[in-house]
Amino acid sequence: MATLKDVAKLACVDVSTVSRALNNTSYVHPDTKARIYAAVKELSYQPNVLAQGLRQGKRHTIGVVIPRLHFAVFAEIAQGIEIEAGKRGYATLICHTEDDPRLERDCLNRLRNGFVDGIIIASTGKNNRLLRDIHASGIAVTQIVRQQDPKINSVIADYSVIGYEAVKYLASKGCTEIGLINGSMDLAPYRERYNGYQRALKELGLSETSTTSLNPDNSFEYGYQCTEDLLEQNPDLDAIMAAVDIQGMGAMRALKDHGLRVPDQVRLISLTGHTIGELLETTMTSMEIPAKDMGIKATRMLLEEIESDSDQKTAPQHLILSSALVERESS
Repeated sequence: MATLKDVAKLACVDVSTVSRALNNTSYVHPDTKARIYAAVKELSYQPNVLAQGLRQGKRHTIGVVIPRLHFAVFAEIAQGIEIEAGKRGYATLICHTEDDPRLERDCLNRLRNGFVDGIIIASTGKNNRLLRDIHASGIAVTQIVRQQDPKINSVIADYSVIGYEAVKYLASKGCTEIGLINGSMDLAPYRERYNGYQRALKELGLSETSTTSLNPDNSFEYGYQCTEDLLEQNPDLDAIMAAVDIQGMGAMRALKDHGLRVPDQVRLISLTGHTIGELLETTMTSMEIPAKDMGIKATRMLLEEIESDSDQKTAPQHLILSSALVERESS
């Protein structure tokens, strides 16, 4: 493999001139630069980007650790991250964990030992010690969607308000038997949405009908099975709140299979709206978080930490964004 010295020898210049020409750090005569580029091409020279980044103190790359992209709000979040990072000259490396703590740990270790200046993560909460260790080593970290550690920057939504306002909305439509399909209570968004759901039910004097399986996940099948469970618990159910759109799609199918019309007999709302909801045959009402904006703001927060002086430690920043009710056919 060709080295910088090989390029310098072929171009009849010294190594420092080659470095200045390739990095554009100072003036190099056009004729000299042309010889250097010709030598680079002839030798198929590939610069050692890692070493270059280490010398400069920056790799201009950030890692993004998220559960999934398929049928998930994280697709829009990742888009926001990539747009903002690209504007600032940073590349992104995306890792999918499927909310498996072991996969998440492996992703974090690869990123910390590799090629990133910072990490944006939607964490399972099971690797907080590792995440704090990575942060303490000088790699910037920002949590997104889920705030699992208050000592690390975060950009989230007000999930308790989402659960609360969804119940109040359905009650305003005349619903009195409101079911909830929820996810893992180990994850802050599900836990807080459930708290908001319970608070609104208590204020309205309504009873709870909720379900979470032993292995909750974000899938069509999970939404379908949870709807079956809800209807078994409460045959008089007149509304369902699904944690995410894909679960809501499963719920819609289960209701149809039971001969229950949406929204005439059962109203349906997603608590984490995604663009897929407006493309369904029966479009889905949702509490929508500004996913793309969350990605942009999290990236700005991360880059602010990356580019700040290392001796200027600041208190963690926690940004909470509001959701918006988007009313569609399912309610």
